[in-house]
Amino acid sequence: MPGDYGVGIGWRPEIAGFVADLPGLRFVEVVAESLHAPARSIPDGLRDLRARDVAVVPHGVRLSLGGAEPVDPARVRHLAECATALGSPMVSEHVAFVRAGGVEVGHLLPVPRTRDSLDATVDNVRRTQAELPVPLALEPVAALFDWPGAELDEADFLTELLDRTGALLLLDIANVYANARNRGEDPLHLLDRLPLEQVAYVHVAGGAEHDGRYHDTHTDPVPAEVLELITQLCGRCRPPALMLERDGHYPPADALRAELDAIAHAAGRPLVTA
Repeated sequence: MPGDYGVGIGWRPEIAGFVADLPGLRFVEVVAESLHAPARSIPDGLRDLRARDVAVVPHGVRLSLGGAEPVDPARVRHLAECATALGSPMVSEHVAFVRAGGVEVGHLLPVPRTRDSLDATVDNVRRTQAELPVPLALEPVAALFDWPGAELDEADFLTELLDRTGALLLLDIANVYANARNRGEDPLHLLDRLPLEQVAYVHVAGGAEHDGRYHDTHTDPVPAEVLELITQLCGRCRPPALMLERDGHYPPADALRAELDAIAHAAGRPLVTA
């Protein structure tokens, strides 16, 4: 993302009033699939933010870039229309698949880290980029498991994907923590092998452990370990923006403000709440 946008938040209708009252806010993200006919109907809350020159980034969740089948042109077109209608500096999507053989799985599944899978993902990213009016940032997902038969580790897969497509990296620091914890690895090992110079912005979210696995819930508070990873990340690079993701079980406004402040402190950024 060009420029320096500081700390932002995911815009959701349930917290639109809270978001509108953040005095230092410079960017938000909105789920692209939640916008219907964007060229004709943008929610008033987003229109008001745009009038304040707050950048709005559409975030796709249904393209299935990591699937073996070509991306659906209609879904790509919708993402492009969202970017145009909102005057967005970029759009983002996941390195994941959500359908196969016409079956919708209802979840962001990790991509098998094989050469064939990498080639298919590269092809889908390029098809998508060809129709977009702005740059595309790719987000690696939190995975509760890894597919067998991997030919590349996560860092090598992502680095080659970005190199071959010229896409940017949407680095979800909570996903880095979740994947490392579930694999029994050090999250800093992954951070140090990623092309951090290509980070467009950073997601931050909470999670919880269940049956011995850490789940990236987006409904729990951001843990101290993730905040420490933000500090470690910002000691290695200066991401243009960091963003709190909350997708349900919204806490009181004071708790949300405290989470935004904690992210700002961890990143060494100005508060957006004052």
